[in-house]
Amino acid sequence: MSEAEDPLAVSLFSEIFMVDQLARARLGRALPKGMEISHFSVLNHLAHVRRERSPAQLARTFNVTRGAMTNTLHKLEMAGHVHIRPDWDDARRKFVAISPAGRQARDSAIAAITPVIREVVDAIGVDRARAALPVLRELRLRLADERG
Repeated sequence: MSEAEDPLAVSLFSEIFMVDQLARARLGRALPKGMEISHFSVLNHLAHVRRERSPAQLARTFNVTRGAMTNTLHKLEMAGHVHIRPDWDDARRKFVAISPAGRQARDSAIAAITPVIREVVDAIGVDRARAALPVLRELRLRLADERG
C-alpha cells in the first residue's frame, strides 16, 4: 500500500479532527456568555505561564496569524480581561498580562466546562483517558516540531 493510502494515518487524523470540532462546539456552548474558545484559550495560557507575553509569542503559541491574535487580544482588553502595555525598551512591541478580572473569567469558564469534560472522561473511563494522553502529547510535539 502506498503512503498516500495509509488508512491508519487517515483514520487517526480524521478522528482527531472530528474530536476537535465536537469538543469546540460542546465547550463553546458551555462557556460563559460572550466568551469564545479563543478567549478562554488565551486566558488559560496566560494564567498558566504567569508572565507577560508579546502578541507575537501568543500568535506562535496558538499557531494563528498576528492579526487574528490582535483581534482576540483587543476583545479581551475591551472586556478588561488582559492588560496590554508597551515594551519600555522598544515602543514598537507590546506585552500582554492577564488581569484580575481575566483570572476570574478564566476561573468561571473552568467551572462551566469542567462538568462537560468530566462527563466525557467518566464515560470513556479515567484509565483509558489517561492512557491516551501520552500518544496525544507526542502527536502534538511532533506536529509542533514541523512548524519549526
